[in-house]
Amino acid sequence: MELNEMKAEVRVPSAEERAEEQRLIRRMQVMMNMVMATIAQDPSLTVDEASQMIADSRKAALAMFPDKELAYDLIWKPRFQRLMRERFRIM
Repeated sequence: MELNEMKAEVRVPSAEERAEEQRLIRRMQVMMNMVMATIAQDPSLTVDEASQMIADSRKAALAMFPDKELAYDLIWKPRFQRLMRERFRIM
């Protein structure tokens, strides 16, 4: 495949598509921050409940951004793991 053919295949997102993606990113950040704050601050929350919240937030994030599991695992998973260790003193 020639370089000109490869350039023709690259699709540049429209301004509306970029704005929608930014909106979804912001929505996901707010959601993840709320989950993290709840886990950190709710003294009545059990380990199982916190784990379920994390699993549910992962499902929601992947529903918003399909095929971005690696990004989730690199960005959010370590944050949740650290929070669970700190909050529940688990290894």
